[in-house]
Amino acid sequence: MSDKPVLLFLHGVGDGDPDGQWKAALEQSLARSGYPSLDAATVIAPMYAHALKGFDEPEQLPARTFKAPNRDAAKLNRRDFERRLAAMEHRIGRQDQEHPFNEAMAYVATPVHDWAADLAVQVKSFKQAANYLSSKQIRAQVLNRILAAVPESGKVVIVAHSLGSVIAADLLLRLPVDVEVSALITIGSPLANGRFKLDDLRDALTDPPPHLSWWVNFRNAWDPVAIRRGLSSVFPWMLDHTINTGSDTNPAVPHGAIAYLGHSTVADTIGCALFGSRSKEIAFVQPAVDIPLNEVEVKTLMGLRYCHLIKNELSGDMRRRYLIALRSVQSQTISDLYAHNAATNRPIPSQLARLDFDYSNDNSLLPEPTFDRSGTSKEEAVTLLTAVSTTNVIAPFDITVSKEIEQTALEELASEMGLKRQFGSDVLEAGKRAQGILRDSQNMQWVKVGALVAGTAALVVGTGGLALTAAPGLAGAAVITSALASFGPGGMIGGLITAGALVGGGGLLAGSGGGTMVAGLAGDETSVDQFEGFLALQLAAVILRQQHKIDSDPSVWQVLTEIETRVSRQHERLDEISDPKSSSVASLAKKRIMVKRALKYMSDNGLEPGGPEKAEPLPKAVEKRAARFMPQLQRGR
Repeated sequence: MSDKPVLLFLHGVGDGDPDGQWKAALEQSLARSGYPSLDAATVIAPMYAHALKGFDEPEQLPARTFKAPNRDAAKLNRRDFERRLAAMEHRIGRQDQEHPFNEAMAYVATPVHDWAADLAVQVKSFKQAANYLSSKQIRAQVLNRILAAVPESGKVVIVAHSLGSVIAADLLLRLPVDVEVSALITIGSPLANGRFKLDDLRDALTDPPPHLSWWVNFRNAWDPVAIRRGLSSVFPWMLDHTINTGSDTNPAVPHGAIAYLGHSTVADTIGCALFGSRSKEIAFVQPAVDIPLNEVEVKTLMGLRYCHLIKNELSGDMRRRYLIALRSVQSQTISDLYAHNAATNRPIPSQLARLDFDYSNDNSLLPEPTFDRSGTSKEEAVTLLTAVSTTNVIAPFDITVSKEIEQTALEELASEMGLKRQFGSDVLEAGKRAQGILRDSQNMQWVKVGALVAGTAALVVGTGGLALTAAPGLAGAAVITSALASFGPGGMIGGLITAGALVGGGGLLAGSGGGTMVAGLAGDETSVDQFEGFLALQLAAVILRQQHKIDSDPSVWQVLTEIETRVSRQHERLDEISDPKSSSVASLAKKRIMVKRALKYMSDNGLEPGGPEKAEPLPKAVEKRAARFMPQLQRGR
């Protein structure tokens, strides 16, 4: 068999385009995108327009050659499929950025419902579609004709237009067993329309077939047949993407194959499927210089290094899942950092530039960062390691690894910072102790608090409150302010910056932002879990500083006492008037107990300004009122 890639084109209704106008349009757009002509591929374009009109001799529907895998195999297949699809999604998004077009107006201007009714019901050529859907004989005739043209083995890229997309989905499970579908690219598909439903097709494709690498469906914003709904409403595991070829008064034009195949994003996707990523022969290098890292860049490098240290300790299925998540997170993180630095007229440091890779190429290697920060002070390490240990560094993915693996990774990270490995273990233990102090004894499970803290931090990002919490000696408030404006308080970079700023000292109540933060923590907009997350972050840093004989941060006591004052006043005010089972009163009662516990720990351990002094216990009446709500609050966690 030839080494040329194979393209199978399945046409829609009408005459099947015997002049090959679709091919000419695709070749032109491939050339514009920098790909070889279709002479470098084997093109199979079976004609079956006449077969859609009727039949002479009865034919048997071709048997299905692919069956659904068992549960475990299906799970692995689905995961690998998602990895490949995510790479294509990234590529398509990048292609859109290179060729921006305002699609929003198309949705406003296009009379989708009227056109769709005209084309799907009244146009005579759609009788062919009805024949395929309703007649098993015609269906068998069309499928057999296509299968006769398909090779018995090898890789095939399928591009299917309109009714051809329905036929392609039907064909997927009937191909020769040695055929691998490198990509299925559907354009102008009506598969999401209930009128185009094949009774057995949707049930058969609840998961991606094992021989399909990925499936992308393109919808033209002006196409009345395709725009009604994405195919992911029927097959949720595939990718829908909307393009825009511009308006036209004739609804048949934006639905036509030429409109789709002439679009740069569609052409690039087909070209990549046939010939591979254009970046294979190009070194994937962005402009970079050898300059010191600022605070944001240090946290970025540290977070990625921590991810890789965890990945290196994993095995089996969890390692595979973590690696898939890490590829996505690292690609997005470096991309975001490039954008942020460009906006602030700062070049990207070479230490971070070397971590970039072509995420759209599923086979590209994932660069592993190094984090040689020997000489880091213990005070700075408290900020950095507490931040990384309490942040979900692979957000938005959520993969829980064992405490032992986290501990090993933190110990190695501490070692790379020039500290004893035990410092990493102490960070985890301080977090656990902090949560134990704040919680009731029956609810001692260790949880990440970074996402909760990020939610709380969002209350004050706009005021600049978090910027004023930057640790002394680091890059300062301007860098933090700029970074939070770019990244927000969530994700890897935003999460690490937020957590690091909140434990970094420097006066949490400085300026109006600190007051906003305290008011937000005491208010209804902050949940009990977010409140606990903030307190746990503060208390963990307090415990770690105390354990390693680092000067305490007096602003922590100031913040907690101010929070206590506001929470207590709000609780007393609402409790006297509100309903007995008010959820807001219950939340305030819980917050009041937790901040009292935090202050008691600090007071008992000599961390109260002016020396140790036994903290006043919570009044018995308050304890009794709070106790009424404890079961309700515990269930609501």
